[in-house]
Amino acid sequence: MSVRDGLLAILTDRPMHAYELRGEFERRTTSAWPLNMGQVTVTLGSLVKAGLAEPDPDGDTPVRYRVTDTGRAQVRAWWLEAADRATPAREEVSIKLALAIGDPSVDVATVIASQRAATVSAMHDLTRLKRDAKVPDDLGWRLTLDRMIFAADAEVRWLDHVREQVARGRTRSGPARGTAADGPAAVADPHPEAERTSR
Repeated sequence: MSVRDGLLAILTDRPMHAYELRGEFERRTTSAWPLNMGQVTVTLGSLVKAGLAEPDPDGDTPVRYRVTDTGRAQVRAWWLEAADRATPAREEVSIKLALAIGDPSVDVATVIASQRAATVSAMHDLTRLKRDAKVPDDLGWRLTLDRMIFAADAEVRWLDHVREQVARGRTRSGPARGTAADGPAAVADPHPEAERTSR
């Protein structure tokens, strides 16, 4: 997500200083995207420079910021704008596995198993957090948790798929599919049955 747009959207509620803004952002997103104060301060400066926010003249120290009319218009447009999926995120798990598959010295199965165990553990932690939550009426908080749980579940299923593809490649004669000879694309095919049915 765009942290810049997210912070601007929160400022439409009321004027806030940087610490309040960070706290509200992390509360609403269940701390899924933790921010440091430097990032918040730099972002506020960028919003002010762009004319989207301004210091509240009626505020005390520390300085609170409020959204300008231009900023409100930007937030309204942002709510209706679909997330950009044209450029895939540089997701660490995918990158790590692609590099491991291309390196004959790496035990890819161990890398997969380690990541899978960590992801399953994280999924269980998120599920317990949702179950034991003290704020069951906070729909935004629960939906953010749901998104994280679904993403972890999808990652586990994808890792199982990668493990199967790597194991299948190693049972064939000649260079194993999903090794340095074939590159990461061989493992990334999510529909291996499509290749068979098209022949």
